[in-house]
Amino acid sequence: MLFIDARKLGALVDRTRREFSDEDVARIARTYHAWRGEPDAGDYADEPGFCKSATLEEIRGHGHVLTPGRYVGAAVVEDDGVPFAEKFAELRAKLEAQLAEGEKLGAVIREKFDGVVAP
Repeated sequence: MLFIDARKLGALVDRTRREFSDEDVARIARTYHAWRGEPDAGDYADEPGFCKSATLEEIRGHGHVLTPGRYVGAAVVEDDGVPFAEKFAELRAKLEAQLAEGEKLGAVIREKFDGVVAP
């Protein structure tokens, strides 16, 4: 069974609706035709984060749950070359700055509420 997880394709039109571009539809169709082994479709290969050809045993192992994300997994993330310690320090500094800003905004909101006179 072919599982395709297209959640990261297309663009959100509103909160619940996603529209695929012609390229997205073509990618899904190419993948399907290659999986079927159709001539001129190229060779099929599982692509982490996008598609996976699962056996009945694998599906049985997942309790017959047919959610594509269980099978396709996560896409491979390329290493950007920044050491983890350095990246973590940057993220922590950004978080600390955002928390401090949040405290300032909270104080402003409390001050504004205190200035409101109840009817």
